Amino acid sequence: MVRIIANPGILGGKPVIEGTRISVEHVLGLLANGMTNEEIIADYPILTEESIRAVLGYAARALKPISLPKDMMRTYVLS
Repeated sequence: MVRIIANPGILGGKPVIEGTRISVEHVLGLLANGMTNEEIIADYPILTEESIRAVLGYAARALKPISLPKDMMRTYVLS
């Protein structure tokens, strides 16, 4: 089982794939720029399909909205 960890002594505490210094942010950037899982694994042989799925799972959980009571909800507009 691949785990995502955050340790202040590794990349300043950024979430990384356990046992590596490869950050979640970096792998997401590679995917966002169009690299396939196979291309990423070819460039970073320490990674596996499972580790890429762990990155995506971590990102999905990190972006999951928090349920707030309606009176506490606000809309934020980025300019």
